[in-house]
Amino acid sequence: MKLTYYGHSCFSVVAGGKHILFDPFISGNELAKNIQVDQIQADYIFVSHGHFDHMLDAVSIANRTGATIVGSWELYTYFGQQGVKNVHPLNPGGKVSFDFGTVKAFGAQHSSSFQDGNYAGVASGFALKTSDGNFYYSGDTGLTLDMTLVAKWVKLDFAVLPIGDVLTMGVEDAIQAAQFVETKTVVGVHYDTWGFINLNQATAKEQFTTVGLKLHLPAIGESIDI
Repeated sequence: MKLTYYGHSCFSVVAGGKHILFDPFISGNELAKNIQVDQIQADYIFVSHGHFDHMLDAVSIANRTGATIVGSWELYTYFGQQGVKNVHPLNPGGKVSFDFGTVKAFGAQHSSSFQDGNYAGVASGFALKTSDGNFYYSGDTGLTLDMTLVAKWVKLDFAVLPIGDVLTMGVEDAIQAAQFVETKTVVGVHYDTWGFINLNQATAKEQFTTVGLKLHLPAIGESIDI
């Protein structure tokens, strides 16, 4: 699978013949200023929760590409009200099949609200089974034993986990999360965007390596085969 990192928690995976985009926050991220939002491809856009730093560019990308936005019932309702033509609800515990494969939503331990303070539904993560491989994106979350349920549903090739601490898991908890979901390969996200989630990348990679795990930290705009 080809994964491209667009900064913060935004990334895309090409799998099952489709471009699958997650948590698009690009135009508001100074670190991603060299990314051209209007050139990003998407057939599906998964939104983990309602915070602006995970959905800022979702409407514009969906309207340009015709992509289907997938998220909690509250996000489904919100994006429909914003005029997005293709939206699909998916709450934790539910699963749905698309043309690239099957997705199951899992709960995330995190707050979720829109910019105006209104409730944006429960925060979620997503596990995807595709013909090219399987992966899990936890969304913004703290460490939770519910992650062990992911491994009961799917054998993962990799997981995408937040590692910046303060607002989400830090490195130590992300290592435990990788062990809970039974993967050896992790892509780290949700770090360095603001000063209070700065990451020492060399130390983080060393911590993962020490316990037999591989941590990928692609540069913004970089694509990796995984």
